[in-house]
Amino acid sequence: MKTDKQLQQDVNAELQWEPSVHAERIGVEVKDGVVTLAGQVDSYAEKWNAERAAQRVAGVRAMATELKVHLDGLSARTDSEIAASVENVLEWTTVLPSGAVKVLVEGGWVTLSGQLDWQYQRQTAADAVRNLMGVTGLSDQIKLAPSVSAAAVKSDIEAALKRSAVADAKNITVAVDGGKVTLSGTVVNWAERETATHSAWGTTGVSHVTDKMTVAY
Repeated sequence: MKTDKQLQQDVNAELQWEPSVHAERIGVEVKDGVVTLAGQVDSYAEKWNAERAAQRVAGVRAMATELKVHLDGLSARTDSEIAASVENVLEWTTVLPSGAVKVLVEGGWVTLSGQLDWQYQRQTAADAVRNLMGVTGLSDQIKLAPSVSAAAVKSDIEAALKRSAVADAKNITVAVDGGKVTLSGTVVNWAERETATHSAWGTTGVSHVTDKMTVAY
């Protein structure tokens, strides 16, 4: 098991390795395996990439983010300009039904709502918005419509975990209530945890996934 100092060094190294992040502006603190990122970034996309980079490091049990998005004069945009850009990019995204996603912008923070059939559609919408100029944050409130029985959802998720070769799939418990899925148990790293949640979201009928899994190194 890594010490907090070793984990801090590894997270710093991963941030330095990530080309989309200005690592010198980001401070890293670690206590009992919990990583805290603090500092200032130039865009919401950079903040997102810094968080993802830290999560890739083996030994990270949890993460807190105190990164602030600061936009300079060239990047700053009005809420109406951002809203127009978001609506345009969503309209040009072929996997999204026209008008299915609603957009609200306040202080540069974008909230997406509405209803879609699949998680990959919801993820596509969020990915399209995240990199737009002027965006300071993103709330994904898009709902998914359940369409199959709880028993079928549970069976499909467990089969998907086996196909994905999750090493500790037997240690992951899948609980289903309507279209809501709760994953609990232990995984060996963040990548395995992400595979498990991706498998759950990729199952027809899932409208919400709660991740209660813990990383046990």
